[in-house]
Amino acid sequence: MAAVDVFMDSAGFLALWDMGDEHHAAAVTLQAELTRKRRRFFTTEYVVDETITLLLVRHSHAAAVDFLDTIERSESLRLEWIGPDRFHAAGKLFRKHEDKEWSFTDCVSFATMHELQVRDAFTTDHHFKQAGFVPLLKS
Repeated sequence: MAAVDVFMDSAGFLALWDMGDEHHAAAVTLQAELTRKRRRFFTTEYVVDETITLLLVRHSHAAAVDFLDTIERSESLRLEWIGPDRFHAAGKLFRKHEDKEWSFTDCVSFATMHELQVRDAFTTDHHFKQAGFVPLLKS
């Protein structure tokens, strides 16, 4: 992986997907800018799961299916599968940082980003900054 990679978090996906999200316009602009700069996007199956669930609860089954279909067809988004090593690395992070309100999905994201040496996250989630990464969408 290289510095040109950008990790897509569920907060970023929601900002892109939900026109009512307060960060929607900024997310659309940022995605276009990063694409123009030939930045590459990736995420994990944990983030896809989290996003589908959030879309289902906040919007509808149809919105969740539309997101899933788009992810499965996308040629501009790489899906990184967790596997046992990343799962255990995330577990170590989760156990170590009881002082933080990081979800296990956050820890999976952080472990994957650390392993792949990626700093930038398409998110508004301040937990990424706490973990030493750069959230590209300002909250």
